[in-house]
Amino acid sequence: MNAMNWEMAVAVVLGVAAALAMARTALRQYRAEPSLRSRGWRVALLLLAQPLVAALLYFALFPPRLPEQAGTLLVATAGAGEAAWREAAGEVRVALPEAPQAIAGERVPDLATALRRYPHSQRLRIVGAGLAPRDREAVRGIAMDFVPAPLPRGIVAAWAPARVGEGESFGVRGRVEGANGGAVELLDPAGQRVDRVALGADAGFAVEAVARVAGRAGFVLRAVDAQQREIERVALPVSVEAEPPVRVLLLAGAPGPELKYLRRWASDAGLKLHTQIAVGAGLQLGDAPLRIDAPTLAGFDAVVLDERAWDALAPAQRAALIGALRGGLGVLLRATGPLSSGVRAQLREFGLEPGAGADTSAVRLPNERFDEAALRARLGPGSADAPRSPEQAPPALPSLTRRALALDAPALQALGVDADGKAFAAWRSAGQGRIALWGLSDSFRLVLVGREDAHARLWSRALSALARPRAVARADIGSAARVGERVRVCGVGAQAKIAAPDGARVDVLLDPAAGPQACAGFWPTAAGWHSLEQGERRQDFYVRAADEAPGLRASELRDATAALALGSAESSATVVASDAAQTGERGSPWRWFAAWLALCAALWWFERSRLGRGGVAALAQAEPVNSGR
Repeated sequence: MNAMNWEMAVAVVLGVAAALAMARTALRQYRAEPSLRSRGWRVALLLLAQPLVAALLYFALFPPRLPEQAGTLLVATAGAGEAAWREAAGEVRVALPEAPQAIAGERVPDLATALRRYPHSQRLRIVGAGLAPRDREAVRGIAMDFVPAPLPRGIVAAWAPARVGEGESFGVRGRVEGANGGAVELLDPAGQRVDRVALGADAGFAVEAVARVAGRAGFVLRAVDAQQREIERVALPVSVEAEPPVRVLLLAGAPGPELKYLRRWASDAGLKLHTQIAVGAGLQLGDAPLRIDAPTLAGFDAVVLDERAWDALAPAQRAALIGALRGGLGVLLRATGPLSSGVRAQLREFGLEPGAGADTSAVRLPNERFDEAALRARLGPGSADAPRSPEQAPPALPSLTRRALALDAPALQALGVDADGKAFAAWRSAGQGRIALWGLSDSFRLVLVGREDAHARLWSRALSALARPRAVARADIGSAARVGERVRVCGVGAQAKIAAPDGARVDVLLDPAAGPQACAGFWPTAAGWHSLEQGERRQDFYVRAADEAPGLRASELRDATAALALGSAESSATVVASDAAQTGERGSPWRWFAAWLALCAALWWFERSRLGRGGVAALAQAEPVNSGR
């Protein structure tokens, strides 16, 4: 039985005892002869004295708690400056283990300890980099202010996907502190610069790269100042996974160089491509013909066809294609010539008004922001048949040809734009799938001039946007993992294990309170690549050292603490005050005991005295008669 239950039990017992005493007094008065009944004021005093005695005894056993005072606990964290520490106001000053040694204040092992030592604190004022993960749960429900320390010079933010598919391009965004006029470079695992961007007014950057080979890839972000002096290098680990190949059905009304190089790119990219090219007289080139029906289309993720192949579809085949499209299939219609009235009417059913597309025009792709060194790294060494010298200048992008289609409607999403910002390819949703119009008719020219990278980028983006999404079961692993800090892992089975860099394996113990989320906690002890193993499935994740990338660390602490401060409200201070009123220090019981003892003594004398008794007056009136006898 806890303290609150004991207090309640004692209060109930004392209340019942007081009620019984009052009832006994009233009953005695009621049963007495009228001439022997006590005066009204005596009865009233005896009745009022019973609950008063019970109350004084209760407070002697459980003295009232001392009134709490609204105080601010000043907390120093990592990076707390002496000037900011002196300027900040606080009744009590404590320093967490990460705080500089020069900070004057009581040293505490964690924030929870400080709150237990100073239960009267109703507001926190955090000074420095911010609260470590171990201290964030302790501030729940407490009003909090945050005075952040300046971020260190270097890369303070970097957002990149933890995993990408093999052959996919991925972007990295972030921010650099204290590099006015500088730039950020992205280096591939071989150390070659694949992207470079000058920092803007907000010191933000966005770079991109291609994950060529499945496995653990160690990219690097490099920040330089205006004089090209290196400020900081930050490792950017990316897990490149070999995903199931995208299944594409290619239908065409006639052969051509566009199809030849599209098929070559699909083979190099690892796509599972099935090709059917009509050559007239009922003959076809490519793979074995397939029936165009619902079961067949269910085995593909995307269909690429031209306007002649669309026109050649039988009504049942077109209905099956439209049904598969609305069920999630991606469809890309290549406009290689004018669109017939029948095709345009069918496209209107999907909200597309592309026009006839009878005319063509030259189109130039947008100027690339990559410099020569980055382009050479992206192009690579070439092939055995067509090697490329590292000193060879990357060729310029050629002019291409597009059909005159209306692809700038607000309902359309651009798949590609030219140098003037006009879309030459666009898509829109159709049920659960997506349908796209492709206006370029000679993207193969990019390959002919040696720009296979630009050709691959065009078609990769198109099919990535259109292909049927396929769910892959993956665990949810907390980002920004560091040595010595808890990593939250959700979506794991009971037999899951985590392999450390040294090969040691640790069993994952599920938290019963997590419920269907199946979450567990993991405390890494070594930096480097770790692997979550669930049967045959493996999922890699990277753990940084405790002192690695100090700018990223400072930004993580700052953002997390600022979010806590933003979420705290004045009402939380009321909750803390209410809790403190239940757990704060009690006052001295001796004054309540003395009052109870004095009242008991007075009540004992009063009950035995004849003051206010009715029988005393009657006896006084009878004494003269008895004396005369």
